[in-house]
Amino acid sequence: MQRHPAKLCQASTGTAMRIGIVSETYPPEVNGVALTVHSLAAGLASHGHSVDLIRPQQRQAHHDEPGIEVLSVRGSALPRYPGLRFGLPAGRTLHQHWTQQRPDAIYVATEGPLGWSAMRTARRLGIPISSGFHTRFDSYADHYGMSLLSPLVRRYLRHFHRHAAATLVPTHALTRELRAMGIPNACLLRRAVDTQLFHPCRRDDALRMAWGVDAVTPVMLYVGRIAAEKNLPLAVASFRAVQQRVPSARYVWVGDGPARAALEAANPDFIFAGMQRGEALARHYASADLFPFPSLSETFGNVILEALAAGLPVVAYAEGAAREHLHDGVNGYRIEPGNESAFITACTILADNPGLIRHMGRAAHAGMAGLSPDAVIGDFENLLRDLAQESLHEHAVTAAHA
Repeated sequence: MQRHPAKLCQASTGTAMRIGIVSETYPPEVNGVALTVHSLAAGLASHGHSVDLIRPQQRQAHHDEPGIEVLSVRGSALPRYPGLRFGLPAGRTLHQHWTQQRPDAIYVATEGPLGWSAMRTARRLGIPISSGFHTRFDSYADHYGMSLLSPLVRRYLRHFHRHAAATLVPTHALTRELRAMGIPNACLLRRAVDTQLFHPCRRDDALRMAWGVDAVTPVMLYVGRIAAEKNLPLAVASFRAVQQRVPSARYVWVGDGPARAALEAANPDFIFAGMQRGEALARHYASADLFPFPSLSETFGNVILEALAAGLPVVAYAEGAAREHLHDGVNGYRIEPGNESAFITACTILADNPGLIRHMGRAAHAGMAGLSPDAVIGDFENLLRDLAQESLHEHAVTAAHA
């Protein structure tokens, strides 16, 4: 049966559901996918639903959360990404688990071996499935010297997501792109940002003092995986151009990843703050002044919303979150993809103009006011409920004709 994404995204009401969520990354891992999936799971639980979370075993202990039951399955280390794991196929375990405790609907967040076995098992059991398109693995292949694999990766992604009733994406542009790629059930689910946590009021003078800067010295901030696919050379080039204009400027890096050691060795004047979470992360955002985001490999870029909410002007290419939430000359600068000179120029203009930073920062924070996490969770639960109700209707029709 051909599903209609617009119909699936309409609001609906009803009783509490049992929702299966399958993800190969989840906190305490820190990355955009893990944090997004956690916010969806926690949000559903806060609305009174039971969440059945399937994830790979981790070395770090995870904390129990009300309403979220965890089934850990076998996993393996992810090459080139220390600390991250992918789930191994678990079809037999999932079949037994879901037969005993059948979910009303399932959300498969990642396309790895665990995600694929979950997709196949749910189809065999007749459980309605939604999927998430969080990571451009086809673009990642280019950044890791495997560009010949990109067409194969795209073919796999198309095959994977066509098995779902709805594939959730965070922007209108990505919805159109996936439909053109042969994934007709792409459906918009906007990302939210916690504007109470990420807020300009968390600016910390003591933290800036620890960075060796005064109230007016510009601080550039990087937050995210420190890895090749993030276009790090442009980040470095942008700061060096800023430094030519403002020699006292500093560059603070929050995060970790496979490229950190080499970057740190080549740039001893950079400040590497490591992984930061919660209020500590919010203080780092609010205590900086501008947020260049040079990546071209993102499906979205949650950090852009966090930076804007914290009152930082953003410089980013017109992709993902920047395409839909960054207004050129208002809350930062939106650069056409590939125009590195314009990207660098925008960074230098901001860094050399404290008044412009403050003006754009106020607009940045104000523009995030409408992205309520509760509203996004409401849209997510409505979509899952519609899938469950549609599945029940199909089963009833089939039984009536048997």
